[in-house]
Amino acid sequence: MPGPVPLLFLDVDGPLIPFGSPQPYPTYETDRSEPGGGASHPLLPRLDPAHGPRLSALPCELVWATTWAADANDCIAPRLGLPELAVVDWPETSATEEQDARNGLHWKTRTLVEWAAGRAFAWVDDEISDADRAWVSVWHAGRALLRRVDARTGLGDADYRVLDEWLRGARGTV
Repeated sequence: MPGPVPLLFLDVDGPLIPFGSPQPYPTYETDRSEPGGGASHPLLPRLDPAHGPRLSALPCELVWATTWAADANDCIAPRLGLPELAVVDWPETSATEEQDARNGLHWKTRTLVEWAAGRAFAWVDDEISDADRAWVSVWHAGRALLRRVDARTGLGDADYRVLDEWLRGARGTV
């Protein structure tokens, strides 16, 4: 009997809202309004609404793994046509995390592995490093894909192909 579908931990800034390139970015209009004044965020027009259907089509449980925290459900999800998603709550910075940072480990890594609790997961972020991949391979009992996305371009066709293939292969595994 297959286990639960894999998780997809999703960062916003970089993967969904590109930044850092000197060229102008395309902007997108949406007829969806965000509660809480999300439309006033200067980078939200860069959020391509086509990400919503593409993310929804992936065989996984989507989870916000972003500093936007619950604001992702108020500001990002409506523009993408996504339902309210689970949100990873980030702990206060600890001495362990400060040491991790000195060793090249991303501050999100430990929390995501704990949150997954052995369940297969993919993580999409623009700051993933080889140190994160190595740490996850040792400390996470399930399958994991850490997909670094170029913040200047955001999630693209190749990223979606890799995610879809990996998630289909990981479906039902822990």
